[in-house]
Amino acid sequence: MYELKTTETDASVIEFIESVDHPKKREDAYQLVDIFTEVSGYEAKMWGPSIIGFGKYHYKYQTGHEGDAPLVSFSPRKAKISLYFAPGDPEREQLLQQFGKHTTGKACVYINKLADIDIDVLKALIQQSIAFLQKTYPSEEA
Repeated sequence: MYELKTTETDASVIEFIESVDHPKKREDAYQLVDIFTEVSGYEAKMWGPSIIGFGKYHYKYQTGHEGDAPLVSFSPRKAKISLYFAPGDPEREQLLQQFGKHTTGKACVYINKLADIDIDVLKALIQQSIAFLQKTYPSEEA
């Protein structure tokens, strides 16, 4: 059976950020926590050893694979800051065109520093990702 590696933990978000080597990346991580918390309405939680997530949703694929994941998240990694937004939404691509200096992976958007991006577009990406995931994977509690 497949085991999820990235699950919500009780680890301290502050302690994790304090362990980030680069002072500017640490400063950006604190700013990102504030932005993601304000926009999402969720408090920051650690997911696995290095991802700071906000909110949670339960997904189930047609293959039967299912699990929980943060609605939006980020990780201040050594090389770049990884921002995790929902893949598959065409609106995401439109927003990224106005985002500023970044590169993308399947679900990740990579930035060097906050100064390279448009914070208002970041806020829109957070809102759009949460709305898309809540529509795609409606909560069974609702």
